[in-house]
Amino acid sequence: MLEGAFALLEALSRREDGAGVTELALACGVPKASVHRLLDQLISLGAVERHGARYRLGARLYRIGQAWQPHPGLREAARLPLHRLRAATGASVVLTVLHEDRALTVSSVPGVLEPVLPVRNGSGFPLDTAAGRALRGPSRPGPVLDREEVRAGVCCAALPVRAADGSVVAALAALVPAPGPAGSAPAGQPLDRLAQGVAQAGAAITRRLARTPHRPSALSRGLLR
Repeated sequence: MLEGAFALLEALSRREDGAGVTELALACGVPKASVHRLLDQLISLGAVERHGARYRLGARLYRIGQAWQPHPGLREAARLPLHRLRAATGASVVLTVLHEDRALTVSSVPGVLEPVLPVRNGSGFPLDTAAGRALRGPSRPGPVLDREEVRAGVCCAALPVRAADGSVVAALAALVPAPGPAGSAPAGQPLDRLAQGVAQAGAAITRRLARTPHRPSALSRGLLR
Protein backbone atom coordinates (compact mmCIF):
# COMPACT_ATOMS: atom_id res chain seq x y z
CA MET A 1 0.00 0.00 0.00
CA LEU A 2 2.77 2.45 0.88
CA GLU A 3 4.62 1.66 -2.33
CA GLY A 4 1.49 2.41 -4.37
CA ALA A 5 0.85 5.64 -2.48
CA PHE A 6 4.39 6.89 -3.06
CA ALA A 7 4.16 5.93 -6.75
CA LEU A 8 1.07 8.14 -7.02
CA LEU A 9 2.80 11.02 -5.21
CA GLU A 10 5.82 10.71 -7.50
CA ALA A 11 3.57 10.77 -10.57
CA LEU A 12 1.70 13.83 -9.29
CA SER A 13 4.98 15.62 -8.55
CA ARG A 14 5.75 15.51 -12.28
CA ARG A 15 2.38 16.99 -13.28
CA GLU A 16 1.93 20.59 -12.18
CA ASP A 17 -1.56 20.75 -13.68
CA GLY A 18 -2.63 17.58 -11.90
CA ALA A 19 -3.73 14.23 -13.29
CA GLY A 20 -6.84 12.09 -13.56
CA VAL A 21 -7.36 8.59 -12.22
CA THR A 22 -6.86 6.87 -15.60
CA GLU A 23 -3.65 8.82 -16.25
CA LEU A 24 -2.28 7.94 -12.83
CA ALA A 25 -3.21 4.26 -13.18
CA LEU A 26 -1.33 4.06 -16.48
CA ALA A 27 1.68 5.99 -15.16
CA CYS A 28 2.03 3.86 -12.01
CA GLY A 29 0.87 0.46 -13.26
CA VAL A 30 -1.77 0.35 -10.51
CA PRO A 31 -5.42 -0.72 -11.10
CA LYS A 32 -7.90 2.16 -11.24
CA ALA A 33 -9.83 0.83 -8.27
CA SER A 34 -6.64 0.87 -6.18
CA VAL A 35 -5.80 4.36 -7.43
CA HIS A 36 -9.24 5.58 -6.31
CA ARG A 37 -8.81 4.03 -2.87
CA LEU A 38 -5.28 5.38 -2.37
CA LEU A 39 -6.25 8.86 -3.54
CA ASP A 40 -9.16 8.97 -1.10
CA GLN A 41 -6.80 8.05 1.74
CA LEU A 42 -4.19 10.61 0.65
CA ILE A 43 -6.88 13.30 0.42
CA SER A 44 -8.02 12.55 3.97
CA LEU A 45 -4.42 13.05 5.13
CA GLY A 46 -3.98 16.31 3.24
CA ALA A 47 -1.27 14.87 1.01
CA VAL A 48 -3.40 15.18 -2.14
CA GLU A 49 -6.07 17.66 -3.20
CA ARG A 50 -8.91 17.07 -5.67
CA HIS A 51 -9.93 19.68 -8.22
CA GLY A 52 -12.86 18.39 -10.22
CA ALA A 53 -11.72 15.18 -11.88
CA ARG A 54 -8.03 15.93 -11.39
CA TYR A 55 -5.70 15.47 -8.43
CA ARG A 56 -2.72 17.48 -7.26
CA LEU A 57 -0.22 17.33 -4.42
CA GLY A 58 -1.61 18.78 -1.21
CA ALA A 59 -0.37 21.59 0.99
CA ARG A 60 0.42 19.28 3.91
CA LEU A 61 2.87 17.30 1.77
CA TYR A 62 4.51 20.55 0.72
CA ARG A 63 4.96 21.61 4.35
CA ILE A 64 6.51 18.26 5.24
CA GLY A 65 8.87 18.43 2.27
CA GLN A 66 10.02 21.92 3.20
CA ALA A 67 11.27 20.56 6.53
CA TRP A 68 13.91 18.42 4.80
CA GLN A 69 17.39 19.90 5.30
CA PRO A 70 20.20 18.43 3.20
CA HIS A 71 22.65 20.33 5.43
CA PRO A 72 21.77 22.24 8.62
CA GLY A 73 20.78 25.82 7.80
CA LEU A 74 21.64 25.52 4.09
CA ARG A 75 18.36 26.58 2.55
CA GLU A 76 17.87 29.56 4.86
CA ALA A 77 21.48 30.65 4.33
CA ALA A 78 20.99 30.54 0.55
CA ARG A 79 17.60 32.26 0.34
CA LEU A 80 18.69 35.91 0.12
CA PRO A 81 21.92 35.34 -1.91
CA LEU A 82 19.94 33.40 -4.54
CA HIS A 83 17.41 36.20 -4.96
CA ARG A 84 20.16 38.84 -5.12
CA LEU A 85 22.00 36.85 -7.79
CA ARG A 86 18.80 36.54 -9.82
CA ALA A 87 18.15 40.29 -9.50
CA ALA A 88 21.70 41.20 -10.54
CA THR A 89 22.01 38.85 -13.52
CA GLY A 90 18.54 37.82 -14.66
CA ALA A 91 19.75 34.22 -14.55
CA SER A 92 17.76 31.22 -13.42
CA VAL A 93 19.50 30.32 -10.16
CA VAL A 94 19.59 26.91 -8.48
CA LEU A 95 21.14 25.47 -5.34
CA THR A 96 21.76 21.73 -5.67
CA VAL A 97 22.98 18.92 -3.42
CA LEU A 98 24.33 15.49 -4.26
CA HIS A 99 21.54 12.95 -3.86
CA GLU A 100 21.23 9.51 -5.46
CA ASP A 101 23.84 10.25 -8.15
CA ARG A 102 22.13 13.45 -9.25
CA ALA A 103 22.37 17.16 -8.54
CA LEU A 104 19.08 17.65 -6.71
CA THR A 105 17.63 21.18 -6.68
CA VAL A 106 16.73 22.24 -3.12
CA SER A 107 16.26 25.98 -3.75
CA SER A 108 15.60 27.83 -6.99
CA VAL A 109 14.70 31.25 -8.39
CA PRO A 110 13.36 31.27 -11.97
CA GLY A 111 14.96 33.68 -14.42
CA VAL A 112 15.08 34.56 -18.10
CA LEU A 113 15.17 30.92 -19.21
CA GLU A 114 11.55 30.39 -18.22
CA PRO A 115 9.70 28.65 -19.84
CA VAL A 116 12.46 27.25 -22.08
CA LEU A 117 14.21 25.56 -19.16
CA PRO A 118 12.09 25.76 -15.99
CA VAL A 119 13.89 25.43 -12.65
CA ARG A 120 11.94 23.79 -9.86
CA ASN A 121 12.72 22.54 -6.37
CA GLY A 122 12.98 18.77 -6.44
CA SER A 123 14.17 18.54 -10.05
CA GLY A 124 17.52 16.93 -10.77
CA PHE A 125 20.49 17.50 -13.05
CA PRO A 126 22.92 14.84 -14.31
CA LEU A 127 26.39 14.93 -12.80
CA ASP A 128 27.96 15.88 -16.14
CA THR A 129 26.34 19.32 -15.94
CA ALA A 130 28.16 22.30 -14.46
CA ALA A 131 26.22 21.96 -11.20
CA GLY A 132 27.03 18.25 -11.01
CA ARG A 133 30.72 18.81 -11.66
CA ALA A 134 30.84 21.54 -9.03
CA LEU A 135 29.24 19.19 -6.51
CA ARG A 136 31.86 16.52 -7.12
CA GLY A 137 34.62 19.06 -6.55
CA PRO A 138 36.21 20.85 -9.53
CA SER A 139 39.58 19.55 -10.70
CA ARG A 140 40.94 23.09 -10.56
CA PRO A 141 40.06 26.30 -8.67
CA GLY A 142 37.47 28.64 -10.07
CA PRO A 143 34.02 28.30 -11.56
CA VAL A 144 32.77 25.42 -13.66
CA LEU A 145 31.56 26.83 -16.98
CA ASP A 146 29.22 25.27 -19.49
CA ARG A 147 29.00 26.96 -22.91
CA GLU A 148 26.12 25.01 -24.48
CA GLU A 149 27.97 21.75 -23.82
CA VAL A 150 24.98 20.03 -22.19
CA ARG A 151 22.05 21.82 -23.79
CA ALA A 152 22.04 23.96 -26.91
CA GLY A 153 21.16 27.57 -26.21
CA VAL A 154 21.95 27.40 -22.48
CA CYS A 155 25.10 28.54 -20.68
CA CYS A 156 25.85 27.96 -17.01
CA ALA A 157 28.33 28.98 -14.33
CA ALA A 158 28.55 26.92 -11.14
CA LEU A 159 30.66 26.80 -7.98
CA PRO A 160 30.75 24.52 -4.95
CA VAL A 161 29.34 25.82 -1.67
CA ARG A 162 31.49 24.80 1.27
CA ALA A 163 30.83 24.40 4.96
CA ALA A 164 33.11 25.91 7.60
CA ASP A 165 35.32 22.80 7.52
CA GLY A 166 35.85 23.16 3.76
CA SER A 167 33.65 20.24 2.72
CA VAL A 168 31.37 20.67 -0.31
CA VAL A 169 27.75 20.70 0.86
CA ALA A 170 26.06 22.11 -2.24
CA ALA A 171 26.61 23.71 -5.64
CA LEU A 172 25.30 27.07 -6.77
CA ALA A 173 24.56 27.46 -10.47
CA ALA A 174 23.25 30.28 -12.64
CA LEU A 175 21.80 29.52 -16.08
CA VAL A 176 21.33 32.03 -18.91
CA PRO A 177 20.57 31.89 -22.63
CA ALA A 178 23.59 31.54 -24.86
CA PRO A 179 24.81 34.81 -26.44
CA GLY A 180 22.65 35.76 -29.40
CA PRO A 181 22.43 38.69 -31.79
CA ALA A 182 23.52 42.08 -30.59
CA GLY A 183 21.02 43.70 -28.29
CA SER A 184 19.63 40.42 -26.97
CA ALA A 185 20.64 41.13 -23.36
CA PRO A 186 20.74 39.63 -20.81
CA ALA A 187 21.71 36.69 -23.01
CA GLY A 188 24.78 38.54 -24.22
CA GLN A 189 26.42 39.03 -20.87
CA PRO A 190 29.88 37.42 -20.69
CA LEU A 191 29.94 34.11 -18.88
CA ASP A 192 32.92 35.17 -16.77
CA ARG A 193 30.91 38.09 -15.40
CA LEU A 194 28.11 35.68 -14.52
CA ALA A 195 30.68 33.47 -12.79
CA GLN A 196 31.79 36.44 -10.66
CA GLY A 197 28.21 36.92 -9.49
CA VAL A 198 27.95 33.21 -8.67
CA ALA A 199 31.21 33.40 -6.70
CA GLN A 200 29.96 36.36 -4.66
CA ALA A 201 26.65 34.63 -3.91
CA GLY A 202 28.43 31.39 -2.99
CA ALA A 203 30.73 33.24 -0.62
CA ALA A 204 27.71 34.88 1.02
CA ILE A 205 26.08 31.48 1.55
CA THR A 206 29.29 30.11 3.08
CA ARG A 207 29.51 33.09 5.48
CA ARG A 208 25.91 32.61 6.52
CA LEU A 209 26.45 28.89 7.08
CA ALA A 210 29.42 29.66 9.32
CA ARG A 211 27.14 31.77 11.51
CA THR A 212 24.52 29.01 11.76
CA PRO A 213 24.98 27.03 15.00
CA HIS A 214 24.44 23.31 14.49
CA ARG A 215 25.66 19.91 15.52
CA PRO A 216 25.88 17.64 12.46
CA SER A 217 24.14 14.35 13.07
CA ALA A 218 24.59 10.96 11.49
CA LEU A 219 21.25 11.53 9.76
CA SER A 220 22.22 14.81 8.12
CA ARG A 221 25.50 13.30 6.92
CA GLY A 222 23.71 10.29 5.54
CA LEU A 223 21.42 12.48 3.39
CA LEU A 224 24.43 13.58 1.35
CA ARG A 225 26.16 10.24 1.02
